[in-house]
Amino acid sequence: MTDNNLNPNGDTKREVKIIAYYATRLVLGIIFLIAGLNGFLVVFDIEPWIPTSSEAMELFQFSYLLVVEKALEVICGFLLMINRFVPLALAVLTPITANIFLFHNFVDPSLLILAVIMIIIQGYLLYHFKDTFKGLLESQ
Repeated sequence: MTDNNLNPNGDTKREVKIIAYYATRLVLGIIFLIAGLNGFLVVFDIEPWIPTSSEAMELFQFSYLLVVEKALEVICGFLLMINRFVPLALAVLTPITANIFLFHNFVDPSLLILAVIMIIIQGYLLYHFKDTFKGLLESQ
């Protein structure tokens, strides 16, 4: 016998999934929006809010690469935050997240914990949209 006094409809599991989806989507969106904006400060030779490691700056010796990546981070972070085109934003951010994780795992472990958190959150969101991405994995 279950106690449904707290939730008369018995949809606790569904509510938890909805809250988890919104929370993870917002957290990932905020991370990418802030990181993207911080990167634009570096492009314009302004002191960034969050210091950027010298190892990371070596990878961005060609400024066009930094501009493109940070623009994608800002746009996709914003899309995640406003809950629009979320599967598209996730598809664009997946290789960026993978590179962030690999960079912090092998070159600069200073923010490895954040990279792991991003991988977990993005993995959860990709799983949430698994039906959307099924077509990409089917052979023609």
